[in-house]
Amino acid sequence: MKRKPVQGDDSTERVALDVLGWLVADEDRLFPFLNATGLTPETLRASAGQPGFLAGILDHVMGDENVLTACANGLGIPPETIATAWRRLGPPEPEDF
Repeated sequence: MKRKPVQGDDSTERVALDVLGWLVADEDRLFPFLNATGLTPETLRASAGQPGFLAGILDHVMGDENVLTACANGLGIPPETIATAWRRLGPPEPEDF
């Protein structure tokens, strides 16, 4: 799946921030993420506005179909909306250079 970077795409970043909000709203979702990434609540807050970090949040959610589905349902959006944001925020594929 190709990823297309989009600079300054507010709707894409808004989706990623919504996913982050969904993730941190429940300790059962948050702590496994923190353990997997080595982040702390403090570094999580400090990193929240960085596009690379937001791409990592979407990578985490996209890596598990059950998490993706639960997140999309929790946010009231189609999973495809999250997948589109993930492709846009992620790095370009090597052949795109």
